[in-house]
Amino acid sequence: MDKSMSAPKRELDQENSIFQVRWETDYLVTEFKGKPICLVCLETTSAKKDFNSSGHYNTTHKEKFEKYTRVARAAVVADLKGTIHRQQSLFTKTTAAQESALKAYVVTLELTKAKKPLSDGEMVKRIFDIQNHVEEKLKQVMNDCKYFSLALDESTDVTDVSQLLIFTRTIDSSSEVHEELLKLVSLHETTKGTDIFKAVKTVVNEHGGFGKLSAIVTDGAPSMQGRRVGFTGLLHQNGVDYPVLHCIIHQEAICAKTMNFSHVVDLVTKVTDLIRGGNRALNHRNLVAFLEEVNAAYGDLQMHADIRWMSRGKFGEVFCACLRCDTSAYCCKLQDTAFLCDMAFLTDITSHLNHLNIQLQGRCQTVPDLYAHMNAFRRKLELLRDGFSSVSPNLAHFPSCEEMCTDVPACEKIFPMYRADTETLLQQFTTSCAVHSILSAVVNEQPAELQLELSELRSDPFFQSPRNEKEISFWSLLPESRFPLLRDFSLSMASMFGSTYICESSFSTMKHINSKERNRLTDETIPYDENSQIQCGTR
Repeated sequence: MDKSMSAPKRELDQENSIFQVRWETDYLVTEFKGKPICLVCLETTSAKKDFNSSGHYNTTHKEKFEKYTRVARAAVVADLKGTIHRQQSLFTKTTAAQESALKAYVVTLELTKAKKPLSDGEMVKRIFDIQNHVEEKLKQVMNDCKYFSLALDESTDVTDVSQLLIFTRTIDSSSEVHEELLKLVSLHETTKGTDIFKAVKTVVNEHGGFGKLSAIVTDGAPSMQGRRVGFTGLLHQNGVDYPVLHCIIHQEAICAKTMNFSHVVDLVTKVTDLIRGGNRALNHRNLVAFLEEVNAAYGDLQMHADIRWMSRGKFGEVFCACLRCDTSAYCCKLQDTAFLCDMAFLTDITSHLNHLNIQLQGRCQTVPDLYAHMNAFRRKLELLRDGFSSVSPNLAHFPSCEEMCTDVPACEKIFPMYRADTETLLQQFTTSCAVHSILSAVVNEQPAELQLELSELRSDPFFQSPRNEKEISFWSLLPESRFPLLRDFSLSMASMFGSTYICESSFSTMKHINSKERNRLTDETIPYDENSQIQCGTR
């Protein structure tokens, strides 16, 4: 038969050989390395076809998971995908660590054969040369910048030595921004405001002094914020009169603690500790078997700690899902309708707070960016508060409350009482985060030296028309000859850190550098080892 007369090849869509996103929620299947894999049992199906995925789900997992729909099903899919992602990350990190250890062994072996100390190795010398070059480059950046700000945070490492991280954010006349690690200082004795002030003063003087400083952001600890013997007080007493800001992420955490639901968290924590805490392996195994037997959405309970307060949302979500099983054997309090409503509300409102906290994280965010997230959340709180105004509350944004109301209709009369709690949270955010853009604020309320230029800017049709440029990009459009003070003000604002996130993330990196298995690093080697790796992580 003539090949030209043969039937045309069918496209992939016609063969159903392209992975469909809906299979994740319909059949609990995801795509991994080009192959469909079951999120529950990790079994790989033979082909990317609806028939294969649906057949595996219907015969193996449908009986257990078909009762979960909409929000509950989405939560189950997210939890299963998160478990697979953590497993993959674990093996990837382990492989990378093994490769690094092998390379270090090869270098050490060659030096040992040559009967030379480790410091004589060319690779070690090269590391010192790179670090010296980075320090010289950083001094040049600090010298050429228009403004800079500092982010400070202190933490204790595995050897009980306090490490003070000093990060700088610089901006030059062309609006180019750099975020760099200025210094890692070891504090071997006390960590009072005097010790922190001496360390910061020494480091900043090595890079040109405080003349171009715009602001300093700290975590709000007493040793940092103290007005007399704290770092802030000593700074002002020595003539360095610049604003010391409180990390906005810490402010958000403080606002969240105004809600008094300790009775819920304490009881749920006690129940969880009764099952998972201490030497209770048998209780834990029995719970896992029980959840498997009743086809629960989650296969285990999560632990909660105040120091990781963001876990409260996920912690409560998993606990609420387990409550759909028979929990009378654990605590009769869990049968109280008012308590169940409190727990459902706390789970939902904390989930919203967790989402805000994630938005505030990340590097290269300016102060206006961070306060924009806070103002947006304040408007969301107004919406959530109004949802509890009527006799029949609007629970569209409270999935746990909505499911609780479906299971226990009597909860509908209790939920309107949470309007007062939402109002309290809203007032706290309004008081702490009431910031407006200078372009929309009242001119008379702005600094006197900016009022004339701000009035002229608002009258210019070019700058008042809708524009795609935001923040730094917008201010860089202003002609310096017409708006010198506004340009200078914008550079000062753009140079400010809004949070100490960059310090917190660096401490996480340091845990893998100065660990229990690698704790003999000295003050001479730590700056070259940790500084280089942390600086690589900040890019």
